[in-house]
Amino acid sequence: MIENSIPAVRVCWTLFLALFILPLAASADESGWKPFLQGDSNDWPAWRGAEGIGFSPDAKVPTKWSDQENLAWKTSLDGWGDSTPAIVGDHVFVTLQNEANELRLLRLDAKTGQIELNILVDQAETPREAPKRKLQKFHNLHNMASPSPVVSGDQVVVHFGNGLLATYNLDGEELWRHNLQQEYGTYSIWWGHANSPVVYNGLVISVCMQDSLSDLQKEPVKSYLIAHDLKTGEKKWMTLRMTGAPSEEADAYTTPLLLTKDGQVQLVVMGGNTLDAYDPMTGKQLWFLPGLVGGRTVTGPIAAEGKIFTTRGMRKPLLAISLDGNQGELSEDAIVWAVDKSTPDTPSPVYANGMLFTVTDDGIAHCYRSSDGELLWRERLGGNFKASPIVAGGNIYFLNIDGNCKVLAAKDTFELVSENQVKDTTIASPAVAGGKLFLRGKGHLYCIGK
Repeated sequence: MIENSIPAVRVCWTLFLALFILPLAASADESGWKPFLQGDSNDWPAWRGAEGIGFSPDAKVPTKWSDQENLAWKTSLDGWGDSTPAIVGDHVFVTLQNEANELRLLRLDAKTGQIELNILVDQAETPREAPKRKLQKFHNLHNMASPSPVVSGDQVVVHFGNGLLATYNLDGEELWRHNLQQEYGTYSIWWGHANSPVVYNGLVISVCMQDSLSDLQKEPVKSYLIAHDLKTGEKKWMTLRMTGAPSEEADAYTTPLLLTKDGQVQLVVMGGNTLDAYDPMTGKQLWFLPGLVGGRTVTGPIAAEGKIFTTRGMRKPLLAISLDGNQGELSEDAIVWAVDKSTPDTPSPVYANGMLFTVTDDGIAHCYRSSDGELLWRERLGGNFKASPIVAGGNIYFLNIDGNCKVLAAKDTFELVSENQVKDTTIASPAVAGGKLFLRGKGHLYCIGK
């Protein structure tokens, strides 16, 4: 077992630079960088799909549906959560929390929607009231079932906001479990833990980025990355991630992104006013870009064209950051471009056809040229957004909270392909697998496409 520690990073930039980070990349470019493929690209095995960037290579994905039209099935879940379904082969895996405060893992038949397994994983109340600092309290829009499950081979990894991390086989047999709060300290993140785990080369890697409370107590609360053996649950390494970000600025709800170049895989993390990368096998920090002062970070990074795209948090700038020759501490020269107005607080960006697409929480969509950040179009979609858009079949799917999904062509001019509606509250991001679109509502799981 490896123990690592990273010293606090001093924020030394004079930040009148309004900058933001955006995620791109669905394929390798001249730089050789590309997202690491987790399983079959036609499945959706984890948060934001097989590459972790909200991209599906499926060319034939439904663009028109309603509660009655083009619906393969609709299944009541008897509980809710904001986690994205994981779909591999004929199986759909969903986590939820019900009115009895049971934390459950469901396995459904991807063809029929029939619930085949309904596993009680744990039980925990969701705190809605707590002191402003020291203890996590959950925003009304989410609960303990916000981290998305991950399927790797014949194993399913689940994580819940109470710290429970567990692995099951495809038949629902539990293999191991840990509670990260019990083992490493109570979460101090302000609005409820929601980071999803990732799986790489037999390791389950989890992140916890939270308020250090360093101004309130002698011993600061630790932020960290931790890796467990996928099969046994044995702790393999742990790395402290103490960036020096104060108070809520240290909070991040993002999921790590796996990138690869010339056989080298890196684990990229955004949060705590810092973008950095680690060796996923050892937890050793490879490079870091400090000084990205914004606020608590919800939008996760994506990668394309040898760049990483992300926001600095709290609607601060959207950034494009070069991946060329990254090692050690990076300077501001690594930032290729930045957009400082009308950036998302929650939905992550997506990349397609040399363009970056975003939507603000209040429903304004943008299309930027990914090479230089030039705005190509801006349109109000209507409604409020928390789900991250996805790319499939040459289109971008923008799903708002009220079950309305606008499908736009991935072009440099605004083109509405279709507008669709289900009668549900939709906060979880969409998923695509087997030519079907999966929407997770507060009441039901929908499979679209016959």
